[in-house]
Amino acid sequence: MSHQHQGKKFENFIYDILQHRSKKLLVTALIFLSLFGTILMLPTEVVLARMLPGKSSNTFSIYVKTPDGSSISQTKEVVQCVEDILKPEKEVTDIESFIGEGAPLDYAGLVKGSGMKQGERFAEIVVNLTDKHHRDEKSFIMVQRLRPVIKNSCESKIEGTVLQMIEMPAGPPTMASIVVEVYGDSNTKVAGVANEVSKVLKQTDKIVDVDVMSETPYEKYKLMPISEKIARSGLSVEQVNQILYLAFKGMVVAVKNTIELNDQVGIFVSLSNETKDINENSLASLRTKLSSLYLMNTKGMMIPLTEVVDIKEVKSDRTIYHKDLKTMINVTAETDNQSQVYPLLDARDKMIEYFSQKGYDVNKEPGISTYMFDLTLVDKKTGEEYLLRWDGEMKVTLDTFRDLGAAFIAALILIFLLMVIYYKSYAISGIILGGSFLSIIGVILGHWVANLFTEDVFFLTATSLIGFIALIGISSRNSLLLVDFTKDLIKNNGIEKQRAIAIASATRLKPILLTAIAIILGSSLLASDPVFGGLGVALISGTVVAVIVSLIFVPVLMDNTKAI
Repeated sequence: MSHQHQGKKFENFIYDILQHRSKKLLVTALIFLSLFGTILMLPTEVVLARMLPGKSSNTFSIYVKTPDGSSISQTKEVVQCVEDILKPEKEVTDIESFIGEGAPLDYAGLVKGSGMKQGERFAEIVVNLTDKHHRDEKSFIMVQRLRPVIKNSCESKIEGTVLQMIEMPAGPPTMASIVVEVYGDSNTKVAGVANEVSKVLKQTDKIVDVDVMSETPYEKYKLMPISEKIARSGLSVEQVNQILYLAFKGMVVAVKNTIELNDQVGIFVSLSNETKDINENSLASLRTKLSSLYLMNTKGMMIPLTEVVDIKEVKSDRTIYHKDLKTMINVTAETDNQSQVYPLLDARDKMIEYFSQKGYDVNKEPGISTYMFDLTLVDKKTGEEYLLRWDGEMKVTLDTFRDLGAAFIAALILIFLLMVIYYKSYAISGIILGGSFLSIIGVILGHWVANLFTEDVFFLTATSLIGFIALIGISSRNSLLLVDFTKDLIKNNGIEKQRAIAIASATRLKPILLTAIAIILGSSLLASDPVFGGLGVALISGTVVAVIVSLIFVPVLMDNTKAI
């Protein structure tokens, strides 16, 4: 009896709304205001969109890049500074530092180019943490906390040093959250534009770890053996090369045979660090160091190395990078556990203003595509053209949202065609689809509520859109059953239209609620997952709104159409 009484009350509630035009207008206005308000949460940054949220892991890396021409001892100084900050952290179990090279490749290293970091100016620090299931602080929160401390303390050790905090990617295999590919004809001029781009990115809020993947030419010294003097001195070119390697790099001078090992063990000899270090970066210091090295000729005489070697000061060669047969330099940046969409749009606006003031004609990419944020720069003086192409996580996000959007539109069209074939009415089909689409209110609102109860940002992600697409079928089913039941009551029972709609709504109330509860309980297991949490929240909150729309707004639309 209580269920029948509640059903009768709901029937009268719906019937009362349908009888009064003002109440129907109020319901319609509230629904559309809710739709407009929730969609407005995205551009106003109340709800933030991102490809995938941060993922807590048991390790992260720090890439160290000292200025071009830096020695390995300078790189070690920066690495030591970073290690001193990390050691007191109670969650850090151990630290592995690889100086002059990248760490053995892992997933992050494969996509972020760790294997390309070879040379005295490069280092990688791998930080291992306690198990994430027994740790209160997530790894990406720890990185966000430590980043300003490490950068402020250690980048100033050697001016021009770049430190990058690298987390294990949660999903998309991209070089960085934000990547700007700078294309042009001249490698030197492209590098200049890339440096200007990096300046703009550094001045943009929420963008960190900005780096230009290009070398800056620096002064270096080239030691050239003088063949004529070497021959007159009774030496050989091989002798000169060997003593230079022995002094500054070290080399194998002999081997030792062992019983335990089948292979010969090389005996490596090199000068001590104190002996081979040069006091300052100057030609005079290098000459002084070389003058202390002597070679014995065939007559037993000691010949100073400076007598047979010519020292030239030259510029280093810049590496030329290409992509699709075009000269290109990457500028990378991270977003510090933020959505990359809003900082990117901010940086893009600043670039338009900056390059316009620098004497460039700045043109935006026409139309709507995944390249719609690209900019073309034309130098007003020389007519040279440069392309700024946005890549990285933003490009993957656009591609994914485009594909999911296409899947969503295809689903809507197919459902609409099926409904038209079944009902022979565009109006009824439109009502069913319109009611289904409104579940987007719950999807966005649910992420806003979830964000209030989580310590870090709860993003609207690609998995959230998958949940929204799944909701279309669920909410369409609710509306379809209401329409069928209402038409049956009118046709077979001769019940008046508004009363038939009210009875159908009251009759379907319990099954719709039970279905919704089942979906909510099933999806609650996903809501706490770091990657699929968006899918769970979308299904839970979207289902709640789908029920409200199906039972209150769809009856209003049904009453206003003549097709029923």
